[in-house]
Amino acid sequence: MSPDIDKVLSFEIKQEIASRYFSFRKLIEEDTISLEQQIKEHSFILEKRISFDLLRIYLLLKSEVLIKLFLQRIGLDSDAYYDPSLHHSTVIRDRVFSGLRAGGWTSKGRFHKLVETCYENLLIHSEQYRQGFSELIEEQAVIKEEIALFYRKNELGSILGFFQSLGDAKACQGLEGGMETGLAGTLEQKMRIEPPLPIEQSLPLLPPLPHLKEIKGGLRQWVHAAYKLHSKDDLNLFTHCPGMICWPWSGRERRKSS
Repeated sequence: MSPDIDKVLSFEIKQEIASRYFSFRKLIEEDTISLEQQIKEHSFILEKRISFDLLRIYLLLKSEVLIKLFLQRIGLDSDAYYDPSLHHSTVIRDRVFSGLRAGGWTSKGRFHKLVETCYENLLIHSEQYRQGFSELIEEQAVIKEEIALFYRKNELGSILGFFQSLGDAKACQGLEGGMETGLAGTLEQKMRIEPPLPIEQSLPLLPPLPHLKEIKGGLRQWVHAAYKLHSKDDLNLFTHCPGMICWPWSGRERRKSS
């Protein structure tokens, strides 16, 4: 075989391998970027919805003792999910309860119902979070398996050794371009594609929460104790219901006449 034909074949082989490698690398990078974006979007459920659900319950229970009893009962770590300083912010309190009201004929009844409503919202949002978390883990596993499959079919050491056997000292030059800067080690290490980090390093694992009926007995006692701790202004914020008036001499509420 003539030297010219050898060079042509060598070039075509290198071009084919390089094209396959960079095409796959681009695909994995796109999938990884998509996964990272989904993680950011999913964190919204935790940071906004679940955090607000928990914060509402904390503000309603008021007492740190009651809050920690509640968290212990539903299986959440108080060190990770509870910040006592939030109790002192009236701005946060007014914001998280804006537009949220529960029905009932008495102030105490509405207060109890409001706590249950907040917990039911927490159950909904936590289940959405857990479902999305599972889907992200599956997607991360798919990317990891794709990378492993690629390396099973394309062993980098063999590829680089093959290039060297072609007798061209610059055979790998085309592969080296386009690698991230600052990576140390050999060309093989530079070419290696790392899988995405475990989802647990970006998002906390939320355990399944008990259904409302499973904690209703204890919750009723905690809510009854918390109701006595609140000022009249707090109770008015939590339990005011348009269309209702409270008769001060009896403490009972009746619907306004139309």
